[in-house]
Amino acid sequence: MLLAITSIAVAAYFFGSIPTGYLLVRIFRKQDIRSLGSGNIGATNVIRAGGKGLGAATFFIDVLKGSAAVYLGGLAGASLLPTFQNRDMQALAAIFAVLGHMFPVWLRFRGGKGVATGFGVFLVAAPLGALAAITVFFVILAITRYVSLASILGAASFPFFAWLLVKGDRPPFFIAVQFAVAALIIIKHHQNIHRLLAGTESRFGVKKTA
Repeated sequence: MLLAITSIAVAAYFFGSIPTGYLLVRIFRKQDIRSLGSGNIGATNVIRAGGKGLGAATFFIDVLKGSAAVYLGGLAGASLLPTFQNRDMQALAAIFAVLGHMFPVWLRFRGGKGVATGFGVFLVAAPLGALAAITVFFVILAITRYVSLASILGAASFPFFAWLLVKGDRPPFFIAVQFAVAALIIIKHHQNIHRLLAGTESRFGVKKTA
């Protein structure tokens, strides 16, 4: 049992730890995304560094790797641990996939903020909640042009949407992971929060004036 749980967690971590933005910018632009813009490896910084296509690809692949980790984690759990709640196994994969993205071993544990990967993991584990949360993200982004604020509020809203919209069993660990992932995403935005409060945060699509 312990071996099976560990295997699912480790596999999900390595799925999540694939540094998509770093790899795409390195391969196609021969640059290190960590030396550009905010230094973050996520889709927003890839776009801001001049690669809209690469930014879109980064977002899509980060979502896909999160979804794949949870889907495969659920399958592995059903096969290896048939007496366990499937949603608990999905939740286990979800938290480790997000941790892998945020703290990838390949980049000395300095990864992204987990928004796209977090959306991906819950697109499988709690699809209606994930879609409702990303709707909040896009509405806030359209109104304020702050990606960070949209990410924070979208992440904060997810556990509540999931609670309302998830059907069937909602085991405690499954619920706890939803709040944990949301909290991790918000904590990873701590520098953005400071800039938002100071009024110095950059708006998406708005060029800074000299």
